[in-house]
Amino acid sequence: MRRIECSPRAGWQQRVEEAGLLWHSGNQPYWNESAFYEFTAQEIELLESATNELAEMALVAAQRIIDTKSYANLGIPENANALIEDSWTAEPPSFYGRFDLAYDGVHPPKLLEYNADTPTSLLEAAAVQWFWLQDVFPNADQFNSIHERLIARWRDVAPYLPTGRIDFCSMDDLEDGMTVTYLMDTAQQAGLAASLFPIDEIGWDGERFVGPDARPLDAVFKLYPWEWMVREEFADHLSRAKTIWIEPAWKMLLSNKGILPVLWELFPGHPNLLETRFNSSGEMTQWVRKPLLGREGANITLHSSGTDVETSGEYGAEGFVYQELAPLRQFDGRFPVIGSWVIGENEGSAGIGVRESESPIITNTSRFVPHRFQ
Repeated sequence: MRRIECSPRAGWQQRVEEAGLLWHSGNQPYWNESAFYEFTAQEIELLESATNELAEMALVAAQRIIDTKSYANLGIPENANALIEDSWTAEPPSFYGRFDLAYDGVHPPKLLEYNADTPTSLLEAAAVQWFWLQDVFPNADQFNSIHERLIARWRDVAPYLPTGRIDFCSMDDLEDGMTVTYLMDTAQQAGLAASLFPIDEIGWDGERFVGPDARPLDAVFKLYPWEWMVREEFADHLSRAKTIWIEPAWKMLLSNKGILPVLWELFPGHPNLLETRFNSSGEMTQWVRKPLLGREGANITLHSSGTDVETSGEYGAEGFVYQELAPLRQFDGRFPVIGSWVIGENEGSAGIGVRESESPIITNTSRFVPHRFQ
């Protein structure tokens, strides 16, 4: 694994916008193609194997939480318990997730967290970096079958949709909006009817959730966290309605940082896990404190050799976990994190994306850098 500097494509801004990436620049560029990460085929196989094993382990951990009804440890409100259990038993379709891994080409990949409910950077990983590869290294390989696997997954999901239709919604935000627009396109390529609207336009007619045109919503893909949904004004209706939600409610267990200490309890010493505890650093001398329901690197404390690095934010009211500090290696002064994607429930790893930062804490401003492998 190495980081290689290169020249950006002429007119790269237009090229990434054509692929749907409209938030490529801000105070600093989010999309960075002045460098790329190169992996060996053996390293890609290692990442793929680790991701597949972690996906299986995560389901075991979810079962443990449900069996022991230890939802409170994860800061999950009581009104969500039945939703989780009912969706776990009914097995409605689940769709995708992103494992964030610390990896340096030397140590085994280590799980930092699992974004299994509302993972972002999908468009960048599935499409934008693929078009970069075709333009710059057309004869090289990239660990990336995400786009094809998304379309195949919609075909698998289609029999579960009552009317062969899926509606997409998110907050009225550029990144979230373009992400669900991309996902809607993959659903349409799979032959499904679809529409798109902001999530705050969902209504309740007394019996059903309805869209902005008052049409009943049979199936909805929502890029909106379950931990927010179960605290909304309409939360009591979630158990009454027949709407199929993708992702299903049980996925909130996997996106919660509380899954990490459960994994460590079940699989202590596993090479792809970091020791993690609820609300205590124990005997760990170097650790990272993470809020159970934190997002985008907010409210993180990194403690190492008596030095603390902290990020601000509004999370942490539900509690924290303490995770062993991962072995970190800088590449040209940057710390990379591998986002390893899974599509479907038992179909394995589909590809990776890389984000990097000058800080060891990845935040919403950390840059996306494309990759290839030889």
